[in-house]
Amino acid sequence: MSVIPDELAPDASDARPQVPAADQTLRILRHLARRPAPIAASALARDLGIPRSTVYHLLATLEAHGFVVHLSQERRWGLGTSAFELAGGYARQEPLARLGRPLIAALADRIGESAHLAVMSGRDVLYIVEERAARRPALVTDVGVRLPAHLTATGRAMLAALPASQVRALYPDTASFTDRTGQGPSRPAELREVLREVRAAGVATEDGEVTPGFRSVAAVVRDHAGWPAAAVAVTWEDERSVAPADAVLEVARTLQARLG
Repeated sequence: MSVIPDELAPDASDARPQVPAADQTLRILRHLARRPAPIAASALARDLGIPRSTVYHLLATLEAHGFVVHLSQERRWGLGTSAFELAGGYARQEPLARLGRPLIAALADRIGESAHLAVMSGRDVLYIVEERAARRPALVTDVGVRLPAHLTATGRAMLAALPASQVRALYPDTASFTDRTGQGPSRPAELREVLREVRAAGVATEDGEVTPGFRSVAAVVRDHAGWPAAAVAVTWEDERSVAPADAVLEVARTLQARLG
């Protein structure tokens, strides 16, 4: 058994971080996560009391790994897609799914259509809860499945809750858009218009853009800082004439309250 020399053992009474660079990196990420929009490096240095040169070095490393993005025209920094991966990893470890599963099951029973809960993962949505209604057809939105966020109702609900600069970082050009059925936005300007409609309506929809003959409606679930943590959705065949938007909104708000 190895023994740590006394002079190397951590002192419980010493609150100073043992690895300053790691402490500063985590503080930068936490600060960015709490901001409603990207922020200048100089503001990060000022707010956190970290030397500006150190902030630039740490941001460059975080950018190389996808945890932050540099919005060069605005000279600001925001969270990158790897930060969304962390959020998705947290969700996959059950807390969000555990809270959402009974609500999604009750929604599917109440509406008589399949319901699901998804989180963002880069430019995809990842489904973490799926409840199939009795005698309804199978869907592609099974647990663990990823779909392009710009085509799905759940993805649009969450994208509409992000700052415009963050959406631009995720979808900078036409190469960022994938296609499934030949429908849906394929350019940044088209996506901006879709998200404008989502914000105006309070819910997101899609019609045949994921699977022909099926429609979905979704509502965002925000975390304590106002960021999109997940989205609740219901999917049904085209024969249903009225979208269950009110029921989806109610479940999203209940889950949001439970997340605190």
